[in-house]
Amino acid sequence: MSGSEPVRVRRVYDPPEGGDGTRVLVDRLWPRGVSKERAAIDVWLKDVTPSDELRSWYHQDRSGARHDTFVERYRTELDGPAHAEAVERLVGLVRSGGPVTLITAVKDVADSHVPVLVDHLDHVMKRT
Repeated sequence: MSGSEPVRVRRVYDPPEGGDGTRVLVDRLWPRGVSKERAAIDVWLKDVTPSDELRSWYHQDRSGARHDTFVERYRTELDGPAHAEAVERLVGLVRSGGPVTLITAVKDVADSHVPVLVDHLDHVMKRT
């Protein structure tokens, strides 16, 4: 992704902004305590998130020791058939020209699946 960064990342608890464009929820579970109206989600791509098994494994150890392995395993999942349709849909949204904002409920976005997903999108867009 180049230029004016067509992909942004925001937390669902932050109010929507005019420049968000298409708001895509990239969490497997709906955020607690947030109504659909308040979230203003346009698309919910559950299948672009880490598998339940990987997510549970990663959250079993909060020390951060599993992060590098999590990133590697999630990248492998993103390249796999279970995630292909959701990744293609997300790439299509980005290529449609308007901004896309990935929405998540995680507290620590930098230590979550979201930066891995953004990086994966960048690589997919460059190779196709």
